Order: sequence, then C-alpha cells, then structure tokens
Amino acid sequence: MSKLPNCPECNSEYAYEDRGLLICPECGHEWSAVAEEATEEKVFKDSNGNVLTDGDSVTVIKDLKVKGASNPIKMGTKVKNIRLVDGDHDIDCKIDGFGPMKLKSEFVKKI
Repeated sequence: MSKLPNCPECNSEYAYEDRGLLICPECGHEWSAVAEEATEEKVFKDSNGNVLTDGDSVTVIKDLKVKGASNPIKMGTKVKNIRLVDGDHDIDCKIDGFGPMKLKSEFVKKI
C-alpha cells in the first residue's frame, strides 16, 4: 500500500484516493493526486546533508571496496562532474584509475 500525503488544508493523515482525486474526510478538501506526484522531486544529499546537483565535485569519505578490482577506492579520492540518477546508487561518475562507477551519495561529501 502506498503512503498518501497528508491533507494540505488541515494536515489530516486520513486522506484517501477516489478516481484520481485525494479526499480528506475531516475537512472535505479534494485535490489531484497526479499534481501531487508531479511536484515531488528527489533531493540528493551528501553525507553532511549538503544538496548535490549534476556537475558537482565530491570527495569519497571512506575506503570503498570495488567488486572485481584489486584495490579499493581510497578515502579522499576526488570525483569531478558527477551525474545524479535514480536507483540504488545515486551518482554516476568516472574515477581516474577505475573508470565509470556508480556511488551512493551517503559515501561522498561535496567539495
């Protein structure tokens, strides 16, 4: 079951969906479920809570083991020009000496 948002009028948590509309049983307010979903945009944050954007430069905060590689990505490795993507790993990038990689935003900090 998906989590429905609270009512924007009275902040009631008992909103329900009916034919594409969200309805609040407490105050009777109706609003579009499609418009609510379209406004939600995922915000990517680094380990310190700073918001990340495409093209940022980040630093790895801990040694990361790479499956199939003999050496880990060392703490302090700088990664330039990141690209943010949805999925398990938030960041697509190229790391010198390793090539294309996918990283989780929780293991980097913004420079």
